[in-house]
Amino acid sequence: MAAQAESAARKNRGDSVLVTGIGVMLPGATHVNEFWQDVRDGNSRLGRLTRCVPGRTGVRVAGELRDFDHRKFLPELNEKFAGRYTRDALVTMSAVEEARRDAGLGSGEIDPLRLSLIASSSRGPLEWVSQALREDDSVGNREGHEDHEAGSTAHFGDSGAMLRGMPGAPATLSAIYGDVRGLVTTLSSACVGGHHAIGFAADLIRAGTADAVVVVGYEFPLTPLVFQSFQAMGDRVLSAESADPRRAIRPYTRDREGFAFGEGAVALCLERESHARARGAGGYARFLSHRALNEATHPFGMDMSGQITASAVAGALQDAGRTPRDVDWFCAHGTATPKNDVAESRMLGALYEGRPRSAWPPLSSVKPVYGHLLGAAALVNAAATSLALHHQCLCSTANYADAVPDPECDHDHVAEGARATRTELAVSLAFAIGSQTSVLALGAA
Repeated sequence: MAAQAESAARKNRGDSVLVTGIGVMLPGATHVNEFWQDVRDGNSRLGRLTRCVPGRTGVRVAGELRDFDHRKFLPELNEKFAGRYTRDALVTMSAVEEARRDAGLGSGEIDPLRLSLIASSSRGPLEWVSQALREDDSVGNREGHEDHEAGSTAHFGDSGAMLRGMPGAPATLSAIYGDVRGLVTTLSSACVGGHHAIGFAADLIRAGTADAVVVVGYEFPLTPLVFQSFQAMGDRVLSAESADPRRAIRPYTRDREGFAFGEGAVALCLERESHARARGAGGYARFLSHRALNEATHPFGMDMSGQITASAVAGALQDAGRTPRDVDWFCAHGTATPKNDVAESRMLGALYEGRPRSAWPPLSSVKPVYGHLLGAAALVNAAATSLALHHQCLCSTANYADAVPDPECDHDHVAEGARATRTELAVSLAFAIGSQTSVLALGAA
């Protein structure tokens, strides 16, 4: 039996990996087609913050997932159980199921032992923790210490509380609901975590230990605690724009002032090509390579020369048997913070040294659409990149066309709107607190 398993693993090694399904639970988009229309056209879903009271932070804008009803996406989930799950778990489970539905990868289409699930979240169940602590503190202030302890049992005193507080709970609950019996785990690598999850998923498939892996990123950062911690990093990290929430994130412009947060979940099905073809499935895009590195310098800084990121991009392309000249589009991290945007432009300058800016490949950001989803941000990018390859159309950078460009970032950002063009190779970029850089290369399927 072991010999047969090893023989099958050897046969599967080197097989291509396809993105066969995409599931989204995002502001204004709970279907892959809605997501594509938004990122393609730069249709911002940012609005007035209503999820929480921002306190003294002054945060007024966010991408909020409103009117979410898990029953539409999880029809077989017992309501008794659902009532004990957190919102982040229900949203994540729904995104996973939508990705599997989109891929046609139901329980009858794959051996559950050959299906794995890897999640990415920067903060875990912080929304639930913040709410629970805030309400318990309110009880304590009103009624005294003894009643405060009694009030705490409403959040922490039942058997489900231990599960609700675990960052990995959304992944494990998704696996239980969907009968996923392979490796199930959760990564926390800040804003590059989604890329890391994709890289690990591709490794599992190429090693022959899985036929498919669902990769999901989730984040619910709309809490005063998160707002305060990011504001403490200084000016122009969080956008103060409130007159027009849709313009809160303005990457590569002279007047950019940072990002706004978003919330939700994004899931991708990665599948062995031979497995997908055998069941008659196609793919949105082909996984080519992933390179991740830690600059090991400042925990909040990033390489401003562009050289380190350029070397990572060149390395990822070399792994894929390609060169920088083969790249048709960069789906950038594009946070609209002073350093990130300039660093990405300098990366292009280093990667295409000697070529005029007019000859650089287009680089655009989809951050203005749903906001910054931290641990899910790289998966938003990966999903947008996969769909751009599938539809042969580049995503626009919202709010750039009618603004004054930063002189260092004055190059092609697909400002005019969605651009239909031949696209065979695209690169998704991600950067994170902790001196982290990540590059994902995807090709047309």
